[in-house]
Order: sequence, then C-alpha cells, then structure tokens
Amino acid sequence: MSEANAPETRRFDTEVHQLLKLMINALYSNREIFLRELISNASDASDKLRFEALTNESLKGLDQDLAIDVRFDAEAGTLTVSDRGIGMNREEVIDNLGTIARSGTKQFLESLSGDTQKDAALIGQFGVGFYSAFIVASDVAVETRRADEPADSAVRWTSTGEGQYQLEPIEREAQGTTITLTLRDEHKDLLADWQLKRIIRHYSNHIAFPIRLAEAGKEGEADSETVNDSKALWARAKSDLSDADYQDFYTSLTGDEEKPLSWAHHHVEGSQRYSLLLYLPSQAPFDMLINRDEREGVKLYIQRVFIMDAAEQVVPRYLRFMRGVIDSADLPLNISREILQDNPLVRKIRATVVKRSLDLIEKLAEAGGDDWEKFRKAFGSVLKEGVIEDFEQRERIASLLRFASSKSDDETVGLDAYIDNMAEGQDTIWYLTADSLKVAKHSPHLEAFRKRGIEVLLLTDRIDEWLVAHLHEYKGKTLKSAASGKLDLGDEQPEPDESARTLAGRIKKALGEQVGNVIAGSRLTDSPGCIVSDDDAMSLQMQKMLRQAGQEVPESKPDLEINADHPLLGAMAREEDEGRFGELAQLLYDQALLAEGGELADPAGYVRRVNALLVNALGGTSDKDDDRAASA
Repeated sequence: MSEANAPETRRFDTEVHQLLKLMINALYSNREIFLRELISNASDASDKLRFEALTNESLKGLDQDLAIDVRFDAEAGTLTVSDRGIGMNREEVIDNLGTIARSGTKQFLESLSGDTQKDAALIGQFGVGFYSAFIVASDVAVETRRADEPADSAVRWTSTGEGQYQLEPIEREAQGTTITLTLRDEHKDLLADWQLKRIIRHYSNHIAFPIRLAEAGKEGEADSETVNDSKALWARAKSDLSDADYQDFYTSLTGDEEKPLSWAHHHVEGSQRYSLLLYLPSQAPFDMLINRDEREGVKLYIQRVFIMDAAEQVVPRYLRFMRGVIDSADLPLNISREILQDNPLVRKIRATVVKRSLDLIEKLAEAGGDDWEKFRKAFGSVLKEGVIEDFEQRERIASLLRFASSKSDDETVGLDAYIDNMAEGQDTIWYLTADSLKVAKHSPHLEAFRKRGIEVLLLTDRIDEWLVAHLHEYKGKTLKSAASGKLDLGDEQPEPDESARTLAGRIKKALGEQVGNVIAGSRLTDSPGCIVSDDDAMSLQMQKMLRQAGQEVPESKPDLEINADHPLLGAMAREEDEGRFGELAQLLYDQALLAEGGELADPAGYVRRVNALLVNALGGTSDKDDDRAASA
C-alpha cells in the first residue's frame, strides 16, 4: 500500500469524546433511537442531492430513484444503512464525523438565503445524530463518496468510539454513504426482520424516500422489501387529497376502524414552518377519563421523523382525545420534553393546536346532528377540564359545553342558549349538581324554580363540582347553585311567621350539632325540607367525592330549610312528646340528606325510624308493640 493510501489515525476533538461517553451511557435511554438517526441522516443526504442537482449540471440525473437500504446479517452481527445521496469527501468526513462543533447540513443551510433556504427542506444535526450508533455498536465503519467527485476520492472512516478514528482513501463506484455497524452481543436481538420493521415503521414511516429492508443471504444477496410509507399525507397539499385519503390515514395512524368525525389540515409558513393534521375521533378509549397524563394521540415529527407522542407542552390535557400529526421543520431532532418546556416555537405550535381543535369542535356544534351528539357523549366531560386548566380559552371552551336541564327531558342546553331563554329580569345562571340525572330532576331544590318558570342546569358529571368552582360567570352572568342558602329569584319572598320560626327552633334543638342552622323558608312547595349551603361552602357532593378519594374533608355543618306549610311539619308542630319529636326531626333531616345525594351517618337508625312510622301507619299498636317495632 502506498504511503498516500495508508490509513491515518486521528483523535476525536474533546467535545466528541465527551459526547460518545454520554451517548453510550446516558444520553439516549431508548437504544432504538440510533436507527432513526441514521435513516434521518440518509434522508438529509438524499434531500441535499436533489437540491444541489437543481443548480449543479454534473449532478443531473443522479437525483433519480433515491432510496435508503437497510441490510442486516444476524450471523455476522452487522447492520448496514446505505443511501445514494450527496455523500462526503475527506474534508467533510473530518468536519462532520470528527468534530461536534460542525454539521454539514448546518453549514449548507447557512450558505443559503431567501426563498432558496425556504425551499430546502433539510434536517440539521447530522454530525450529532450519527454518534448514536455507538449506543449499540462496538465498531462503526463509514464508506462515502461525494456525488460530484470521482470514484477514487471516496473515504473509509472507522472507529470503536474510544477516542480516535481511522481514515483511508478507497474507490467507490456508487455515490452516497454506507454505514456498517458491528453490534455488541447484548444488542444483537435487534438483527431480526420483525424488529427492524417495527423500529422503522415506528420512527421513520413517513421519511420522503423508500426505506428498503433486506437480510443478507449466504451469497450476500437478498430481496429487498419497502417497509415505510414514504408519502407523508400531512406534507401534501390539501387539494391533492380526498376524504377517503384522510380517513384511510386516520385508520393507519390510530388503528381505529371508526371514521373520524372531522379533521383539520394546515401548513404554516413564515419564520416558523410546520404542518398540522388533527382529527376528532368518534369514540373514546376506555381509560381516557382516568388516564389524564397519557397523550398518545398526536404524534410529533421533525421533518417526517417521529420524535415522540406529543407532550403536554404541545397538546393540553383537556384535548388528549385529539388524534393526528405535528411536523416541524425547525425543531432540533434531539429535542426532549424538558426542551419542549421552554421552546418558543413549541408554545406557538401549542396555541395553534388549541385554536384549530376548538375550531373543529365549534363547527361540529354548529352543525349539530348525530356527529355532535357522538362527540358530546364521548368527550364532553374531558373538554370541561379546559375551563379549569386554560384561563385564556375558558369562556370559549365553556360555550361548547352542554348540560341537562330542568326544562327538558331529552335535549341538552348550552350556556348561550340558557341566556337566550332567561326569564324576564333574570341575571343569574342557575345550576344544581347531583350524583345522577334522576337525583337532580327530583331534587326539592327545583321546586321554587319550577314554580317561577326558571330553568336550572343539571350538572351530574364528577368534574362538574370543579367546573363551577372555576367558572364563576359567563358573558357577564353569574353562575349560582340552586342549593344556595340565599335565593334571589326576582320576587319578594314572605318572611316566616312566629309559629314557623318556633318550629325551626325546636328542630334545631332536636338535631343539635348535626346542623348549622334550621331555617323556615319559602323555596319548597312539595317537600318538607332540604339541605342548603352558603355560597362559599363546600357542597355535600364535593365532600363525598373527596372522601371517596381518600382526602380529608374539613368539618362543616349544613343548614336545613323547612317548609312549614307541609303536612308533616304541621303534624310535628302539634307533637308534644319531645322524644317522638326528636325522632321525626332526625327522619326529616335524613330524608333531606338522601334527596341531596348525601350519605347518612346512621343508616340503620334511619331504617328503624321508618319502620316505626310504618307500623304506626298500618293500624296503630300498643306502646309495647311500638317499642318492639322500633327495635326491629
């Protein structure tokens, strides 16, 4: 071998040496990332060849039929990634593979300006991503020839990743680059057809060039299979796509055979460039309500390279039902969830995701019909979280919510429709929270509102208690609970007479510390009593949910409002036996709690009191029988 062709040993610069240690030991927690990086680099090189061929006559024709070939040999323990892209000469190899401070693609981009730069859809970071090969490889060899240079200008670069590398000139007929990895024993399980297909489809399915996979045969020959779908639908113009195209892509993306309700496809150009394809599904996963931190529906790509399932920094929790793709041309390939947190471009993308998602939902709401009902039933509860979490969009999200109503058995009501149907002089949006719609519709709290023809929204989702705790008003109208201790229904309510106040005092004395106060009011028409609370007090429903979640609930005493005109209260007022009066008072209070969906402190005692009343009602008994029945 002549001295000019002898291999030359060179040391990595300090930054590369440090990077290799990080890369192998800690930087990439997912070993599969190396293949994503190498394929991305091959795509870069192919893109660059296409672009340079526009102005370089010597490259004409070389930019046709570009593809990326992945070949594995399980017996030899090797994996090879090849491309027919722009390639590198000796100086570029040293700059790109020996020095962390430079990147060939980065330099290329910096040499462009104006519209030329806009049209060059290239990924940066070639030099950095390459080193991820050492996560799985004990030895890496690179053979490359720049497309506009002769065959004898090719270079072989080899390294074990331990501080130095070797360079030697070679002859190579084909333009482009071939990277051969010799895998460590613990990573040779990756050398299987199904494994490599899975990794390629997961990370690189929409790379713009065909990715062909082959297993080396005994003679070194193999049939290649194209693994990826190189037509990234979101990167294409909307005018080129049909509804069937969008629906088929949705199924391939999500595995959901049900058609999406709607979708939005946008290309954002300017100082930041990204594509957005969002879908509204028609059905929810079974764990959507409880699994708030998993957002696997919207995938984040960078130049068609899959990076991660979109994090909270891109898709807020209350939109976790959205499906689709975000593809940025400007984010770095090595972005992490921590970097997402502080990236201004990510904040702009998130704002666009929110806006476009709400646009879709608003259009669906305006159209109404079966699709809107499907969405409301599947995702209405999740959307309510946005009122709590997104102050900026609170009123817009609130306008999309729908609730059951005291005036309708079947249809739901939005806040705008409620305001349009307000009674004359009404300036409050009234609501009532309850465990279920049945409990809400039969609540004694509705009696005063029905009497006056005032609509009440019936809130029965578990999240509704938190919702109304954050949504105090809507379009200038105050939201207020129908269970509030003080009702202003637009008319004068008569003051209780002396006998009613006296009866309330006796009941308070009988119930003692169980209640804060007993009030003789005028809200009830059919029921003998109901539980009321201060505007700032925690509702019984909220207390119940917190206890079920294992939370400590501060002690509070609800108020009891009685209807002194009710026959039961009239009978109690005539009762002279204080012991029997106390039993009736307790029964009255327990009934009010049950009607509210509350929990009894002594269920067995309640049953005993009801049984005693039933025995007396069925013909009267002796005191001895009464005592026996009461103890039953």
